[in-house]
Amino acid sequence: MSAVGLQWTAAATSFRESCLGFNATSLLTNSTLRLHEHVPTNATVPLHGMDSTCSRAAQLFSVEACRIALTVPTTNRSSVIVEVFLPRHDSWTGRYLATGNGGIDGCIKYEDIAYGLSHGFATTGSNNGHNGTGGKDFFNNEDIIIDFSWRALHTAANTGKTLTKAFYSKDLGKSYYMGCSGGGRQGIQAADLAPQDYDGILVGCPALNFNYMSAWRASFYTVTGTANSSDFIALETWQGLIHSEVLAQCDALDGVEDGILTNPSLCLGVFRPEALLCTADTVTSCLTAAQVNTVRRVFSPLHGVDGELLYPPLAPGAETLATQRLLSGTPFSYSVDWFRFAVYADPSWDPSTFSIVDAAAAKTRNPGNAATWPSSLSAFRDAGGKLLVFHGGADQQITHFVTETWYDYLAVGMASRAADLDAWMRFFFVPGMNHCSGGAGAWQIGQSGAAAAGIGFTSEYNVLAALVEWVEGGTAPGEIVGTKVHCRYPLRSVYVGGDAGALESWECR
Repeated sequence: MSAVGLQWTAAATSFRESCLGFNATSLLTNSTLRLHEHVPTNATVPLHGMDSTCSRAAQLFSVEACRIALTVPTTNRSSVIVEVFLPRHDSWTGRYLATGNGGIDGCIKYEDIAYGLSHGFATTGSNNGHNGTGGKDFFNNEDIIIDFSWRALHTAANTGKTLTKAFYSKDLGKSYYMGCSGGGRQGIQAADLAPQDYDGILVGCPALNFNYMSAWRASFYTVTGTANSSDFIALETWQGLIHSEVLAQCDALDGVEDGILTNPSLCLGVFRPEALLCTADTVTSCLTAAQVNTVRRVFSPLHGVDGELLYPPLAPGAETLATQRLLSGTPFSYSVDWFRFAVYADPSWDPSTFSIVDAAAAKTRNPGNAATWPSSLSAFRDAGGKLLVFHGGADQQITHFVTETWYDYLAVGMASRAADLDAWMRFFFVPGMNHCSGGAGAWQIGQSGAAAAGIGFTSEYNVLAALVEWVEGGTAPGEIVGTKVHCRYPLRSVYVGGDAGALESWECR
């Protein structure tokens, strides 16, 4: 064996020994050790004990790490499982990264942990105070709901930072967070309720205005009817006939016909589903009057009993994948569990009876303070924090219009112009991107472990790298490139002529 090989082997052995010899529970005396293991390079680690609903049996970790899992109590009837992954001493950048969850779940996103590790972050994840994708644990336990709302992430941050500093015997550099969907909501909550936890927060497709969002999702079951009802619109009709008509009426509004609505809000003002109404001469490939009304309601906001706006509409262009859940003719499971176990504490609540009264009840109850609709993030701003938000224009689960609405609401609440917000917050709208990833648009921007393959870790192409450069180098991201330029809100991508696939054919205006 070569001298280099001997040195590597010694270093690897030393790291394994330092990992297994590290006494985590001595630093967190109220915690219980669940797992402590050394993870070799390029190891596929079985995820024993992971709830089956999380659909994660194993995870590949490309870099060597020390894995520590703890149960940390938050009250006498609630606790959080925290997993901490620590890279080798010579691979650690000094940075800390927390990862979020999704929906209402307690599923650790090990793929995001592996992503953070591969770029030198000490990385953590938690079960968000409960296990699995459902909300049954919320029933008659406000402590678990509070953990879900914000406390689990804060507990994981404290735990992860404590162990990281002790393991490396060094002070931390900068601390970061990344999460999408429900994890996006967690990031906004952290900026609001624990503004000192992170220097940089990366938020995708956030589940903002959570109680009203849950109501909005629940409302689709009453709009579409059940999958076996006479006027139910089948998946094939949404994905074929209706989507084609949306593109026919709206695709050219951005100046180029490419199958992507660069500005879906333009479509809301002009799209007329009546064009698909069956007539005496057209009885196939058309919609009944009841179905036309369904399409109109799907692309309309949710209003309250007094006519006030509760939640903006689904964006045109998002209807194809919305057939998987919102338009499936079945209740949206996350909303059902939220109303049954958190809002009403009534497991028998029937989603077919949903009405605006239920939306009002959710807002009034606001379980665990989960609403996540802050009018100011001044404490986070004043602490020097940086917030980078993205949302896809074809999001089929959380309409991007809610993030735009919140951005404007925040600007008013903080008496800030766009230029003022730009100093510490950037919001990027991603045309044609589905929920968190996928879609006809340029969606691969390094926002997660699943969306970072092959794009490298440079600020031009990777939003996590852009956030790091902003926090540590002071250079704020003006554009993020996937295959096209993504503009920070309120600027929009505008086609200026030429090859629609070329970057120079688009500008942020």
